Amino acid sequence: MDVKELLVILLVTLSVGGLLFVVALPYINGERRQAKRVDQVARKKPLESDRLASMSQTNRKKNIQDQLKAMEEKQAAKRKNADRPAFADWIAQAGLNWNRQKFYLFSAACSLGFYVLSLVLETSMIVSLAFALNGFLGFPRWFVSRQRKRRFNRFLDEFPNSVDVIVRGVKSGLPLNDCIQIIAREAKDPVSTEFQKVIENQQLGVPLSEAIQGLANRVPLAEANFFAIVIAIQSEAGGSLSEALGNLSKVLRGRKAMQGKVKAVSQEAKTSAWIIGSMPVLVALAVYMLNPDYIMKLFIEDFGNLVLLGCAIWMAIGVLVMRKMINFDI
Repeated sequence: MDVKELLVILLVTLSVGGLLFVVALPYINGERRQAKRVDQVARKKPLESDRLASMSQTNRKKNIQDQLKAMEEKQAAKRKNADRPAFADWIAQAGLNWNRQKFYLFSAACSLGFYVLSLVLETSMIVSLAFALNGFLGFPRWFVSRQRKRRFNRFLDEFPNSVDVIVRGVKSGLPLNDCIQIIAREAKDPVSTEFQKVIENQQLGVPLSEAIQGLANRVPLAEANFFAIVIAIQSEAGGSLSEALGNLSKVLRGRKAMQGKVKAVSQEAKTSAWIIGSMPVLVALAVYMLNPDYIMKLFIEDFGNLVLLGCAIWMAIGVLVMRKMINFDI
C-alpha cells in the first residue's frame, strides 16, 4: 500500500468521523433535547392562551346570559303589575301631584257635575244616580289613565333623541353622568323630569344602574326597560357603551316607525268602529229632532230607563270588543 492510498483512507476516515461528530453533537451535549423542549413549550403556549381566552369569553357570555335571565324575570314580574300599579305610582305616572284626598275630592266634584247634568236633561232618578255613580267611579279614573297614556306617548317621542345625545356625548369623551345632566336640562318633559330624578337618586348615593332601573320602574315601558338593561350590563360586564346605546337608538326608532305603520294600517278599522259606535247615538238624535215625544219616553218612564241602561251596557261591550280587535301592541 503506497502513500497515496494511505492519504485517501485517512481523508475518508476524517470526513466520516467529522460528519458523525456534527450529527451526534446535539444529542451528546443536550442541545437537541433543549431545542425540542423549547419547540414543544412554544407550541403549547399559544394553545394555553387560546384556551384561557376562550374560557374568559365563555365566562363573560355566561355572565351576561345570567344577568339577562335575572332581568327578564324582574321584567316579567313587573309586567304583571304594570297594568295595575299602586295608587301613588299611578298618579305619578300621569304627571299629577295628587294624594288620595285630592283624588277623592276630584271624584266627588265630577259626581256632582254629572248629577247636575242629569237634572238639566230632566232624566229620572235612576238615570241621575247612574250619572252620579259614573262621575265618581268612572270619569276620574278614565281621566287619570288618559293623562298617564299621553305622558307615556310624550316620553316615547322624546326618548330616542335623548339616547342619541348620550351616544354622541360618550363618543366625544363625556362621562355618562354629564350626558344625563345635559338631558335633564335640555330635553322636553317628561324625559327631563325623569332624568332629573335619576340625578337626584345618584346624589343620594344610589348607583347609576339602580337609578336607571328606578326610571324604568316609574315609566313601565319596553323602551325604558331596554335602556336600563343596557346600562346594567355595561356597568357590570363592560363593553362599548356608545355602540350598545347606538343600537338601542336604532331599535327605538324602528319600533316607533313600526307603530306608525300599524296605526296607518289600522286607521280604516278604527274609522269603521267610530261610525258603528256613533250610529245609535246619531239615530237617537235624529229621532229626537223629528219626534221628541216618541224618544223621550225612554228617558221619562222607568221601563224606558231600563231599556237605555241595557242598550248602554251592550254598546259598551261592543265598543270594547272592537277596541280590542283594532288595538295592536308592539
